[in-house]
Amino acid sequence: MAVLFSWLAGLPVGILSALKRNSPLDYGVRLLVTLMMAIPGFWLALTFIMITVLFFAWRPPLEISYLWTDPWENLQLTFGPALALGVGLAAVIARMSRATLLEVLREDYVRTARSKGLRESMVVWRHALRNALLPVVTVSGVQLGAIMGGTVAVERAFSVPGLGFTLIFGIQERDWMVIQNLVLVFAVVRVMLNLAVDVSYGWLDPRIRYQ
Repeated sequence: MAVLFSWLAGLPVGILSALKRNSPLDYGVRLLVTLMMAIPGFWLALTFIMITVLFFAWRPPLEISYLWTDPWENLQLTFGPALALGVGLAAVIARMSRATLLEVLREDYVRTARSKGLRESMVVWRHALRNALLPVVTVSGVQLGAIMGGTVAVERAFSVPGLGFTLIFGIQERDWMVIQNLVLVFAVVRVMLNLAVDVSYGWLDPRIRYQ
């Protein structure tokens, strides 16, 4: 959910900032992105909790509710941590997408597409954006792997029994079976994410072919 939110919020902001380069909008976006990257996730988590409790009288569920049993309760339990983590990830995605799109827009094939009389929207969405997404996909894979490894501070703030908190609890209790299994899960997830990212390159950029 955090990575999905980072794409939905960060990618349009980065594209808009690149298209409006050196405009007041671009300066404002860059300032906001830098600020969001500097704010730690656990501080955002505590801020969200205080705002929702004080102004909306909302409290997360005290019991664990799984997605397949009660989707609404599960959403209430996971939305806050996902939003707290997704804000920082969205800032990274926005900054990366802006930088890569600006670089791609200077390429010769983009100038050729413009010289053919194509609309600017067609040039950006069909010719430039797909190639600009390659570094963004790489960063997203790294971010997803880091989140799967656990974010203990955010999990503790929202009282969510995540994998990171489980690993820390296992280390404190010296439960080697839990530690070994979680390390194995993290390793498998990392390998599968790297494989998925590598395969996606061939879909995003037709010039890339895997034998």
